[in-house]
Amino acid sequence: MPKVGIEPIRKKQLIDATLSSIGQYGLQGTTINTISGIAGMSSGIISHYFGGKKGLIEATVRYLLEQLKVTLLQRVQQSGASPKERLMMIVEANFTNIQQSDAATRTWLSFWAQAMHDPELATLQRVNNQRLLSNLRYSYKQLMPADKAANAAKMTAAMIDGFWLRSALSDHSIDDFEEAELLCKQFIETLICQNGAL
Repeated sequence: MPKVGIEPIRKKQLIDATLSSIGQYGLQGTTINTISGIAGMSSGIISHYFGGKKGLIEATVRYLLEQLKVTLLQRVQQSGASPKERLMMIVEANFTNIQQSDAATRTWLSFWAQAMHDPELATLQRVNNQRLLSNLRYSYKQLMPADKAANAAKMTAAMIDGFWLRSALSDHSIDDFEEAELLCKQFIETLICQNGAL
């Protein structure tokens, strides 16, 4: 009889192993065997829990997306966060240690490339984009007119994604991630000043 609660633990171990495998071998080089070897489990368990490699890759991307959401929610639940502080927290959530790790950066880069060819991954990418834009727009609308808030959200999302990408591809990624976070925050400050903060 299976132990109660073991399934979530095993699924998380397989997701961690997938992140590790993609970090080592890339998405194309990652196989059920590389994942199961890293996880120390039989390859059949991947099919049992996820239906195969594709399902596990999707679950891994969903895990990274969930980490973004949880990190942001934990930060904004601090009582009394102003709209400007909330914007800064959105930036911070996108530059946390988990989002900067080699395994996560390689998974994100592989995911973006594969999303152009895979409808399920493309849907996850759209959800991720819309969530970021919605969170940014919500805070900007409290600081400036709605039309300016919509444009500010689009520009800020592009800055976050662009600086994250440049940092992920850098030889000095730790320093670059720190600088990227700072520059995104400075960009927000500039937008707020230029567009009539309340």
